[in-house]
Amino acid sequence: MYRKGHYGVSLLVFAPIAFVLLAFGRADLALVTGGTMLWLAMLPDVDHRIPGVPHRGPTHSLLFATLVGAGFGAAGFALQTVAAGVVDVGAVAGGVSLAAAGFGLGALTVVAHLLGDALTPAGVNFLWPLSGRTYTLGVWTADNVVANYGLLAAGVFATGAAAYLGVAI
Repeated sequence: MYRKGHYGVSLLVFAPIAFVLLAFGRADLALVTGGTMLWLAMLPDVDHRIPGVPHRGPTHSLLFATLVGAGFGAAGFALQTVAAGVVDVGAVAGGVSLAAAGFGLGALTVVAHLLGDALTPAGVNFLWPLSGRTYTLGVWTADNVVANYGLLAAGVFATGAAAYLGVAI
């Protein structure tokens, strides 16, 4: 997938999260979560800029999603530790630890990218380095303009609908 397609997939993955957060009155968390997922939607494609790392190799795996999640989780833990005594962190995160929320956000952002790439014939090796098998649905090529814009439109629509319904509840 290209950038617009990955944005669309990220928005499709984010839509149910937005609905839940907005239904619980947490527009602030919905905005931060959605913004982060869009900002990092292309993170696995960093392999284009790292010499010796093949495209759709290590950065396109569940291991990479776990590592990114761990990094976000560590940042959440550090933020929670620093904020202890200054802010009621439990109230800020809706009772979920910032470490758990950070892990989920980091890992889910990468998984959304992998799902987009799994739609293409080249597929993704989710289980790298344990397996060399590539998983693909082979629905369309990564450069398919209609697919990329269609996913973006579907993502925008789904997120808009989730926002509308989440606020209406």
